Amino acid sequence: MGNKEGYVFWRLANSFISDHGYRIIQLFENQKELWLEKIENKKAPIIRMLLHDLDWSNAMQRDIEFTASNGEKVRRQIGRPELNIINVYISQFPPVDEYEYRLAEPYVHPEGNKTTVSSFLLAKEVFDTGFQQLSTRLGEVIHFPISDDYSEQEVESLKKATLEHAIIKVKTERPILLNSKPIFTYVFIAIQLVMFFWLEIHGGSSNNSTLIKYGAKVNQLIYEGEWWRFITPIFLHSGFLHLAMNTLVLYFLGTTVEKIFGNVRFLFIYLFAGVAGCIASFIFSSLSVGASGAIYGCFGALLYFGMVYPKLFSRTMGMNLIVVLGINLIVSFSVTGIDSAAHLGGLAGGFLAAGIVHFPKKSKLWLQLIFLIGSAAIVWGSLSYGFSPAGKFQDETSNLQMAQEYIKQNKYDQAYSILKEFEENSTNLSEKTYFLLSFSEIKKGMLSEAKTHLQKAIQLDPNFDKAYFNLAIINYEQKDFEQAKVNAEKAAKLKPKQKEYEDLVREINQLLQMKGGPQDENGL
Repeated sequence: MGNKEGYVFWRLANSFISDHGYRIIQLFENQKELWLEKIENKKAPIIRMLLHDLDWSNAMQRDIEFTASNGEKVRRQIGRPELNIINVYISQFPPVDEYEYRLAEPYVHPEGNKTTVSSFLLAKEVFDTGFQQLSTRLGEVIHFPISDDYSEQEVESLKKATLEHAIIKVKTERPILLNSKPIFTYVFIAIQLVMFFWLEIHGGSSNNSTLIKYGAKVNQLIYEGEWWRFITPIFLHSGFLHLAMNTLVLYFLGTTVEKIFGNVRFLFIYLFAGVAGCIASFIFSSLSVGASGAIYGCFGALLYFGMVYPKLFSRTMGMNLIVVLGINLIVSFSVTGIDSAAHLGGLAGGFLAAGIVHFPKKSKLWLQLIFLIGSAAIVWGSLSYGFSPAGKFQDETSNLQMAQEYIKQNKYDQAYSILKEFEENSTNLSEKTYFLLSFSEIKKGMLSEAKTHLQKAIQLDPNFDKAYFNLAIINYEQKDFEQAKVNAEKAAKLKPKQKEYEDLVREINQLLQMKGGPQDENGL
């Protein structure tokens, strides 16, 4: 084996590593067999190179079968469903007997037909043909000039440069991925667990009253000045499943982000994304809790990492992260009860926060300044809209939830104030708002106003049995027994066997009978 073949071997290896993004996964001790993998592209073939004189074609065939067998072991180890191997022979001469048919078709490993070996020969008089076939198979131009005069020193120098380049790439990328050990990820997990058990023993983590008491995001309370509700929901969870899912995802994503960005930067990214998620929820949603916005911020931070280091991103997490994010977003929009706005807000917040802090020891002040100004503008604009009349009075659900909470606490003045202000500033109210407003008015003794709102609720929903029942009670209090009877019977008809409805009908009939009024045909 001459210096020319050694030069071709290492020059080709250098090209794969430097120009085409391949990495060394195995270099045999004799340094004449090399296996390469393009980690960022799971569909790219593995390349096996062998520097060896091939005297006879049957020796070539045995080596092809051996390569397929080794490739099948590699396929199982890395968990690929299929594996394609580009098998490149660098030889001084082609085999002396007929060999072309050995290379004409890929060899398929007989055990499962999942590993395929496509072989190419680079040797005297067939270099150009080999390069052309190899380029066609890879879809990339693989070619360089070859002379007949290379010194052993040139070959050694090229080999050393190739191996050093491969090592430098690994050493350069390792600090990017491992800047620090996770600390705050575990701190946040611990806080989540502590708060969950605190909620459980103080009313239940699935109880809205308990969640609101300990910091859930409730728009109405934020309007009243409780600004900390943009932060506290990050640490609260509703139910064990909610906690378990978020904790599991945080463990995997959080540790990755904290290793890449460092502890302090991760702390900022996580909290900024969590607040951004709460702001988005504040604009588009109602009561909410959970670390989902902050966790989606970890997705956003990793997308920023992918923007700055696309090749490293593709090689280390790339498509897997995109697929997981895509699945989570699909679930967010397809399952009811999930705060999609918080997820999207957190995703954007994490991306922006990562741009503000960038990476340890790699500051880009002009880029960070752009992200800072952009983030400040987005936050200011979002909050301005959320606190404006257009934003404040579009969220009917939040107003209803808070009013119901006040009613549970017998705070009817507060419930009435919320609902009345919403009525005065909104045009399209639901029957639920009118009904709840009427209920608070009944408790405040405002029967005429309550009657008007119940009638509006019935106009929107003619099958609203509770509205008919409350209207009957108002009629009764106003001594309009005939109309009370009509409304009570409608409520009973809409919901038969409701005892309180039947009792009211019976009581009204008895009263009308005593007064000499008509009875219903059933004699109730």
